[in-house]
Amino acid sequence: MSCSVAVCNSPVFSPSSSLFCNKASSILSSPQETISLTLSHLKPSPSSPSAVAASPKSPFRLRFQKPPTGFAPPPLVFGSESVSPGGVLKRKRPTRLDIPVGPPAGFAAPSSREESREVEREGDGYSVYCKRGRREAMEDRFSAITNLQGDRKQAIFGVYDGHGGVKAAEFAANNLDKNVLEEVVAVGKRDESEIKDAVKRGYMTTDAAFLKAKDVKGGSCCVTAMFRDGNLVVANAGDCRAVMSLGGVAQALSSDHRPSRDDERKRIETTGGYVDTFHGVWRIQGSLAVSRGIGDAQLKKWVIAEPETKILRIDMDHEFLILASDGLWDKVSNQEAVDIARPFCVGTEESLLLACKKLVDLSASRGSSDDISVMLIPLRQFI
Repeated sequence: MSCSVAVCNSPVFSPSSSLFCNKASSILSSPQETISLTLSHLKPSPSSPSAVAASPKSPFRLRFQKPPTGFAPPPLVFGSESVSPGGVLKRKRPTRLDIPVGPPAGFAAPSSREESREVEREGDGYSVYCKRGRREAMEDRFSAITNLQGDRKQAIFGVYDGHGGVKAAEFAANNLDKNVLEEVVAVGKRDESEIKDAVKRGYMTTDAAFLKAKDVKGGSCCVTAMFRDGNLVVANAGDCRAVMSLGGVAQALSSDHRPSRDDERKRIETTGGYVDTFHGVWRIQGSLAVSRGIGDAQLKKWVIAEPETKILRIDMDHEFLILASDGLWDKVSNQEAVDIARPFCVGTEESLLLACKKLVDLSASRGSSDDISVMLIPLRQFI
């Protein structure tokens, strides 16, 4: 996932700041609720002081211009409204080069003052909490479409972890869930293999559309959970993970896609790539620490968007689902997460949002410097 300073386990090094917004839209013609995470970010950098130099014999003194002071960032906007930036502080400097490799030793991110470190949402049948890591911009996103076709038992949720910038995660949050829904609705009530193929087409369509967009860079790991006709369909590409509580026992419904996985490494090497370690982390071509996801145009030959999909029938033993970015899972085990969240999710009126916050805070207290996003979804509401 996506946030790093100094020597770290970030999939991609991209210390650049971003100005971004997210526009949520609806799918299908029926009533529904669509929520997506929107953040805006703008950080001015003062110009280097310029000097008016005089010759040694000149009677004029050396003068330095006072650097401009900083300015307040634009307000955060959530929902479907987009943010248009105001004035941008201009400065003369060479064009920055974006290279998708790990950060050099000793790199330190500038101090941040520009955007909220936390985003929270209590929606219809779910709660989500996101906390920015040490990067200047939050690269995690989430999406939720509930009450599909007027049916509270039909919904789709997603968590997206960007790297190398926010563009891919933002694009996935705006499009992936809708593309998956369209493909699944088109096949109707078919067998599992046809549903899995439909989900795969939704992911591949989103990836292809992003790669065709202008000014694309970076990529995003994705995990989605769709509820339809009493079934749960979980798909993932990358290392965002879905974990379910089955009577209090943690059950992973997705498998992380990393170059260290034997089957992923073999696939990469078979297609002409290589996997090695960089600062103790297994990476593709010495660069990326995840092997599947949306985007990553420079590595597209090896970083595929094809998801792995699992389908199961929901019953009363299925208590709740956790969708989270690897900012959580790198520091908190599956069973720990279930144990912490369960008192808030089963037979209680406690806030799901509080459970999300406890999980995020635990990961941060154990040293996570990554963006951390956690979504909790009670399952019995979809039976």
